[in-house]
Amino acid sequence: MSTDKIKRTISPVAWVPTVYFAMGMLFVVLNMVTALMFKGLGISDAQIAFWTSIIMFPWTIKPLWSPFLEMFKTKKYFVVLTQFCSGIFFGLVALSLQLPHFFAISIALLAVIAFSGATHDVATDGVYMAVLSKEDQAKYIGWQGAFYNVAKLAATGGLVYLAGYLIGRVGTVNAWMIIMGCCGAIMLALAFYHWKMLPSDKESSAGQVVSAHDTWTALKDVIVTFFQKKHILLYICFIILYRFAEGLVIKIVPLFMKSSVGNGGLGLTEQQIGLYYGSFGAAAFVLGSFLAGYFISSRGLKKTLFALCCAFNLPFAVYPLLAIYQPDSAWLIGGAITFEYFGYGFGFVGLTLFMMQQVAPGKHQMAHYAFASGIMNLGVMIPGMISGILSDWLGYRTFFIIALLAAVPVLILVKFLPFTYPDEKE
Repeated sequence: MSTDKIKRTISPVAWVPTVYFAMGMLFVVLNMVTALMFKGLGISDAQIAFWTSIIMFPWTIKPLWSPFLEMFKTKKYFVVLTQFCSGIFFGLVALSLQLPHFFAISIALLAVIAFSGATHDVATDGVYMAVLSKEDQAKYIGWQGAFYNVAKLAATGGLVYLAGYLIGRVGTVNAWMIIMGCCGAIMLALAFYHWKMLPSDKESSAGQVVSAHDTWTALKDVIVTFFQKKHILLYICFIILYRFAEGLVIKIVPLFMKSSVGNGGLGLTEQQIGLYYGSFGAAAFVLGSFLAGYFISSRGLKKTLFALCCAFNLPFAVYPLLAIYQPDSAWLIGGAITFEYFGYGFGFVGLTLFMMQQVAPGKHQMAHYAFASGIMNLGVMIPGMISGILSDWLGYRTFFIIALLAAVPVLILVKFLPFTYPDEKE
């Protein structure tokens, strides 16, 4: 069946939302939901932050094996395969929670899911670019972000809220077994659905990479040309520093909210955390992203990048304030999270566009964007690994102040950041 016929018979509406929902679900569950799970199961903040950060490493290095996927089967095959694998391993995580050494076993299983999830990202984007015309790619790009964030809403809101509801009825371990089982069931259902509904990219993959040697040669060229780009070392520093403060707080915030007031936390339940993040936070994120697009289009990226960087990093000030005053008002806590997530959505667009417009252009544009996004994930993973140790040592109040100060270097750097390619509004 030709690609044109595939596009006529299977509408993008039938698969773009679901496949990007799956992408978001895998990343958000591993990055945040598991942290709350382990907190409820009695694991220390330091261990949670370190191990749930280090298992995210495949998202950083996924460009290194992505060219080899061209050698075997189709991209659709890998999308469906990784969804099946992720579903099965979520089920194994659920079963592991009853074992004596559940933490080590579940982390190992989650690491496999992380590798599967990173591969799923590569294959999903590959299908999107191979099957859709450039016109349709632009038409449905908004659907990607929307349903990725729907997954974030479902995971940090729905699943966490459900966990809180179940804990009081079946106990903590059984509640989280059910949640991990739900994750597995969702991924298996999506795998079966995409087995039937995801269009094949068989013809678009034909005649590309035919041997491991060709693939390795192409990969070396991608790496070499990436590091030959003008200002690339400065750009790498900027990409890493842009999200460094976020990397420090992202693992600790849910743990801080879950911790008792006596231990310096807010003493929230999983239901409350799920409500704040899944409703107010998610809505604010989407609104911030939407408004940022209009803001940038009206003035250009170069003129707005400093404001976007401030909007992304300065709202982290709400967390030292929450740690100092430890309010019990739902309006204050929910308002703080809403404010931070709005800034997050508004400012994150700036980094994404910078990587697209200043880092990726040129030869191997798609691969170089993948490398830039991998470096971006590294900038979150490294501070995330040490965040638990720092928060245990310093306490939540001092830790969040230090995390806010970690944003200062990028706010200085962005003022002097050169642009390689001219901005449209210049």
